[in-house]
Amino acid sequence: MIFDSRPCELGEGPFWHPLREQLFWFDILNRTLHSQSGGKAESRSFPDIVSAAGWIDRDTLLIASEAGLSELNLATGDRKKVVAAGSPVTRSNDGRADRQGGFWFGTMGRRAERGAGAIWRWYRGEVRKVFPGITIPNAISFTPDGRAAHFADTVTGRVMKVALDAQGWPSGSPEVWLDLSAEGLNPDGAVIDAAGRLWNAQWGAGRVAAYAPDGSFLTAVEVPDAPQTSCPAFGGPGLSTLYITTALEHMDEAARARHPNSGKVFAFDGIAKGLPEPQVIR
Repeated sequence: MIFDSRPCELGEGPFWHPLREQLFWFDILNRTLHSQSGGKAESRSFPDIVSAAGWIDRDTLLIASEAGLSELNLATGDRKKVVAAGSPVTRSNDGRADRQGGFWFGTMGRRAERGAGAIWRWYRGEVRKVFPGITIPNAISFTPDGRAAHFADTVTGRVMKVALDAQGWPSGSPEVWLDLSAEGLNPDGAVIDAAGRLWNAQWGAGRVAAYAPDGSFLTAVEVPDAPQTSCPAFGGPGLSTLYITTALEHMDEAARARHPNSGKVFAFDGIAKGLPEPQVIR
């Protein structure tokens, strides 16, 4: 059940590299990219905050950071700036590649200042701010047919849905798809499986909940002794393992003692079948 026991202050951005058959994830506050390869733990430290990634080829990742986007060569460790995004008062947060080969990523205030962030999309060399005025961007995910995107501003308790055009750009106004505010749930990262079900990590609830394409609740995977669930991803053989990152952020010593698995990465086999993470097109 515990896939990796290295505690993350703010675990985020897990994704399965389909060519390397390797899970990557971030510890945002410790500016670190973690992975496991053949059972061997690997880590890379960065001078700036990094939080999400997509794959360009076997050895190249597109990395979202506080400064924007960069390419990381996994073989050499070299890093090359792609585009600037955000501002000095923001950092990156959630992000994921879309079905058309673009990459969406969110920015937020370093102290979660209200409305300081945005959601951005990079596609074939162009970056656009697609949704401004976001406080904590999360739940970026895409329907299997690539015709719609989901995202959340965690502080609202709502997951949105927006139609996409053939190139993957938003083609209408976002609508509320799932309102969790009455339940007091905080939507964090999300991923959509092969059947179109959205799996949403719910910060503070210690679970990842699954919702049907119409937004109705289906089931939840409980994460033991780790209430701050942050983001899910599918990977492993047959893409049938659900990986979940968690966090220690804002927990005092007493809370950390009560929840000793906080910050670790979990793996649950046979939960559902995921979709391969799409390749990001330069």
